[in-house]
Amino acid sequence: MSAVADFRLESLGAQGPERRYVVTAEAIRAYAAATDDRAPAAAEGRVAPPVFAIVPVWETIAPASRSVVSEEARRRVVHYAQDLVLHRPLEAGMSVVSFAIPVALLEHPKGAQLAIKTETRLDDGALVNEQYVTEFFRDVSAGTSSGDRPPDHRLSDDLRGGEPLAELSYPVAADQTERYAAASGDDFEIHLDDAAARAVGLPGRIVHGLCTMALAGRAVLEAAGVEDPGAVRRLAVRFSAPLRPGGVVTTRVWRLAGRTTFGFEALDASGTTVLRDGRAELRA
Repeated sequence: MSAVADFRLESLGAQGPERRYVVTAEAIRAYAAATDDRAPAAAEGRVAPPVFAIVPVWETIAPASRSVVSEEARRRVVHYAQDLVLHRPLEAGMSVVSFAIPVALLEHPKGAQLAIKTETRLDDGALVNEQYVTEFFRDVSAGTSSGDRPPDHRLSDDLRGGEPLAELSYPVAADQTERYAAASGDDFEIHLDDAAARAVGLPGRIVHGLCTMALAGRAVLEAAGVEDPGAVRRLAVRFSAPLRPGGVVTTRVWRLAGRTTFGFEALDASGTTVLRDGRAELRA
C-alpha cells in the first residue's frame, strides 16, 4: 500500500462550498425516466424519487474528496456506500442549498475509506436531507482511522438466510447508463465507454451504483405496496459488485420491523450480489 501522505487529515470536518439548486418538474421527470420509475408523482414531475437527492449535491462531493485525498489516490476510487436520510421529499419548485463535509478517514484491510456527509437545506435553513457518501481507495493506506463513522446499516446473516417478503426483477436497459448520466450529471466514462471501463479492469461499461440503488428502491416500495416516492425516509446500501447494462436486476426484500422498515439486497442475472446491506425506512 502507498503512504499515509496521500491524505490530509486536517481537512476532515471542513465544510466545502455551497451549491444552490432549483428543483424543476423537468429534472424530476428526466430522473424518473432514467430509472424507469413510473410512480405518477415522479413521472409527472411533482415529487422526486428518493435517490434524486444526489442531484443537488453532486457537484459538492468531488471538492470535499479532493480536500482530503491526493489526485494519485483518487485514481483508485470506487463508490463504496450511500446512505440517504430524507427529512422531506424534494418537490418541483423547491430552491435548495447543499454542501459537503468530509467527516471520516477509515482504515480498511484492502485500502482506505473516506466518508463525506452532505446536507441540503431550504433557504430558511430547514433540513431537507442528509447523505453519507463513502468512497473506497484500493491499495491505499490510511494509517489509522480518524473522524466519526457513518451510521451502520448492515444486515444480519440470519436475515439474509431467511425467506424474503418479496423478490422483484427489473430489466436493465442497454441505454440505461446514457439516460442516467444525462439525468444525474454523473458522466464518469466507465459508465459510458467500454474501452475506458476495460482500461481500469472492468469487463465493460457498468451501471451507475446510484442508478442500481434507485432500481432497488423502487422494488422496496413495490414490495411494501407503496406508490408515493415521498414515503421514503431513509435508503442506504453498500455497493458490492458492478451491474452491467442489458441484463436484469433482482431485489430481495425482507421486513425488518413493523410495516415501515425493510432490509434488501440486489443481484444481477448471474446471481452476483451487486448491492448489500440495504436498509429502507418509510414514513408511518
